[in-house]
Amino acid sequence: MITLHEKTFTCPIDVSLSFINGKWKVLILGHLHRFQRSSFSNLREQMPGISEKMLTQQLRDLEKDLLIEKHVLSAKPYRVEYTLTPLGQSLSPVTEFLSQWGIRYLKDNGIDYLKDQHLYK
Repeated sequence: MITLHEKTFTCPIDVSLSFINGKWKVLILGHLHRFQRSSFSNLREQMPGISEKMLTQQLRDLEKDLLIEKHVLSAKPYRVEYTLTPLGQSLSPVTEFLSQWGIRYLKDNGIDYLKDQHLYK
């Protein structure tokens, strides 16, 4: 067993997964990897099904874990932008691998996402 920051982990994979657990964190990281920066509203638009409360919580967790940075662009109206930190960027090979694997899987099942991705926006 591994103890880190008062948490117990079974192995290094468990440690890694603790930072990206759940559906939304990986999608947020993947979006920021692809587009470099994004506003809260843009992230919300790109992830149908996520509630505002859940997105806020996931962004706070990723920021606390030093994987993303929040930049306040203006106070009124309140506008923020999120970017990957160098630590978050180090996970880009993981999100890129998951994306490429998914594209291959879709293609193997008769869906050419790259050709038809305009249909999925």
